[in-house]
Amino acid sequence: MEDYLAKAYAFGGTVRLYAARTTGLVYEAQKIHDLWPTASVALGRLLTGSVIMGAMYEEGNELTLRIQGDGPLEGMVATTNASGEVRGYVGNPHVFMQGKDKLPIAQAVGNGEMHVTKDLKVRDIFTSSIKIQSGEIAEDFAYYFTASEQIPSAVAIGVEVGTENDIQHAGGFILQRMPGCPEETIQRIENRLSSLPEITELLRDGHSPEAIIQAIADDDHQLLHTMRLSYTCNCNRENFERGLISLGKQQLKKLLEEDGHIETVCHFCRTQYQFNAKDIRRLIDATQRNR
Repeated sequence: MEDYLAKAYAFGGTVRLYAARTTGLVYEAQKIHDLWPTASVALGRLLTGSVIMGAMYEEGNELTLRIQGDGPLEGMVATTNASGEVRGYVGNPHVFMQGKDKLPIAQAVGNGEMHVTKDLKVRDIFTSSIKIQSGEIAEDFAYYFTASEQIPSAVAIGVEVGTENDIQHAGGFILQRMPGCPEETIQRIENRLSSLPEITELLRDGHSPEAIIQAIADDDHQLLHTMRLSYTCNCNRENFERGLISLGKQQLKKLLEEDGHIETVCHFCRTQYQFNAKDIRRLIDATQRNR
């Protein structure tokens, strides 16, 4: 089944509701980065929350979310856009910590901060930061929306890993109250959410994004649209060339003399780009032309 997101207005139009299935893209991230179970769940949750968040913005906007914790995961990064594309990586992909009933994600993340950088294609790039509240990821997203954007939100994100370290289910939802939402509706929403099964249970039972919305809002919702989601990296050789040129003539000459070649690796997709001596000389010439 393909990954996708559904967006709806619910509870008389007083709530925005996004629900997504992300099993495939989390599996893709696991393959690329050779993630062990705890790292799979943690990064999968961040990717899921990020790609849902990206759907809240206009075409062309980009978001980068960084979780900088002092736990063994050594931090995580996810970058997404308004087109349903997301990519990410974790500092230490080989983390497997076993808990009593479930994987201890909060312990693996540790204490620290969550940073959200928005490139809205205007003059400035905006970054907001919050203290990590729980390290369970969903709660941290909810706190970010409430504290930094003043949008009361409920967030549920789940990733289920099988005994063979296979991604069985992944997905989540974000519910946001709009201004003027009446108190009786807020109580109704809280009652609905308190009786809702865990998101992994809904996914395990075969709930689609539309069915998750239905489980939350019954028939009191209006489906707006759906969007395909994917793990997509936009790296290319030209981008890495520009990065190497920015090192400057002297640094490139030093690399040429010491190694005779340069190997770069994309953090997001692990693609390698090789630059031989001829390539480096061409980049040195480019630094002179760019002066």
